[in-house]
Amino acid sequence: MTDNSRNPRRTFAIISHPDAGKTTLTEKLLLKGGAIHLAGEVKARGDNRRARSDWMKIEQQRGISVTSSVMTFERNGITFNLLDTPGHEDFSEDTYRTLTAVDSAIMVIDAASGIESQTLKLFEVCRLRSVPIITFVNKVDREGRDPFELLDEVADKLALDVCPMSWPTGMGGQFEGIYDLTRNQLHQPEGDSKNYDGKAQQFTGLDDPKLEEVLSPEALTRLTEEGELAQGGYASFDLEAYRNGDLTPVFFGSALKQFGVEELIEAIAEHAPPPRPQPAEPDPIQPDSSDVTGFVFKIQANMDPQHRDRIAFMRLCSGEFKRGMKLIPSALGKPIAIHSPILFFAQDREIADTALPGDIIGIPNHGTLRVGDTLSEKNQVRITGLPNFAPEILRRVILKDPTQTKKLRKALDDLSEEGVVQVFYPEIGANWIIGVVGQLQLDVLISRLSAEYKVEASLEAAPFETARWINGSDEILNAFANINQTSLARDRDDNLVFLAKSAWDVGYQEERNPEITFSATRER
Repeated sequence: MTDNSRNPRRTFAIISHPDAGKTTLTEKLLLKGGAIHLAGEVKARGDNRRARSDWMKIEQQRGISVTSSVMTFERNGITFNLLDTPGHEDFSEDTYRTLTAVDSAIMVIDAASGIESQTLKLFEVCRLRSVPIITFVNKVDREGRDPFELLDEVADKLALDVCPMSWPTGMGGQFEGIYDLTRNQLHQPEGDSKNYDGKAQQFTGLDDPKLEEVLSPEALTRLTEEGELAQGGYASFDLEAYRNGDLTPVFFGSALKQFGVEELIEAIAEHAPPPRPQPAEPDPIQPDSSDVTGFVFKIQANMDPQHRDRIAFMRLCSGEFKRGMKLIPSALGKPIAIHSPILFFAQDREIADTALPGDIIGIPNHGTLRVGDTLSEKNQVRITGLPNFAPEILRRVILKDPTQTKKLRKALDDLSEEGVVQVFYPEIGANWIIGVVGQLQLDVLISRLSAEYKVEASLEAAPFETARWINGSDEILNAFANINQTSLARDRDDNLVFLAKSAWDVGYQEERNPEITFSATRER
């Protein structure tokens, strides 16, 4: 049995709509966790410093996260593995796979915007796996919506019980601080920057007369009335309901001004679940099993452009991993020795001698490991639930220099293994077809081909709109291929794919060929 108590793990992700403040919150969590000493600002905010989790060139140019970064830090005897996910919907595949590797999540909501479309999509992914969620309503130091309105929106749109853990004393120009409803502490802005300096003032409750000394009469009246209503009108915190994904504790704050950040870390430490069982065949994998098992949820090439490296991110599910041990990748069938496993802090890294369930380790390799691979000592289990999604945009790749065909093939193989794009090789025709979920992925593709592989290419419209993986008997598929050869391709795993001109085309073919399965997802 593995002893998780000697160094408990909390492996969690941060999810949000773009611009809700996720990258800023990530930085401030790392600051509070002692992992960094200076929070960076993305270039879009006009500063030369960089967000530590946004290291790719296009991320720095646009001020957005387009890859999932892993950051590990320790605080008060607990190891936190923070997975920072892309907020932009065009990178939902990468985010989905990252969410299979976490045990809980923080959902960041902009106080002025409430729940936006991408937040809703990411929440649904969490719900599929019953991932517990803590909600952080950000930017309350700016003008925003009524707190009760925001709570009701979370409850209604997400079908969750909500439990307010803190409360703002006004918003925007009337903001005078955050009151911690569980500890009866008031956190107020200090100095010209109006930041929270970490010094909480202790009270006996919302009726403590000492509050009159630190709050304006308007703020005190608002806090007393709203705070009591918030405590009485919503669910009380219930650990089991939270861990089952039925209740979300809600914190109000400002990541930029450091309000509510420490409370989030403490909530993750105190309430978020330790490593959970992982869905697998033939049976779920229990974290206290002695056998070492893990799965690859992400591949990242060229994290260090000087060394052309290729790292597989593995979530450890059970057992105690030790440097140098041999594990069997499910796709390979024979053991590989893992000599240089890596722990991450964004781009910084150190060799990991040991790892426990919940840890994320990087495994340098040269194409041996793939997203979705299960790694285990005996190769008797396969971890499930990491799908590919049918692309919504298809493009042909056109090389500016035809002599770079081999370099392009290698680049596309690398990038498809990462999940940046899907690559389809038509049964007839020479131009490879790229499939993506969102337009921004195409921009990332062209940028990375040029910056990392020195391949100059362009994209042109393909005569197809979407793709479906097809399955059936050999006889049926051969007959289908004879009629539809110009619409067939192979993916990089040699699976047969039907390239459709429209959604209507998919429906038409499904109706005409009931013995063939047309799948919009394929599990890796």
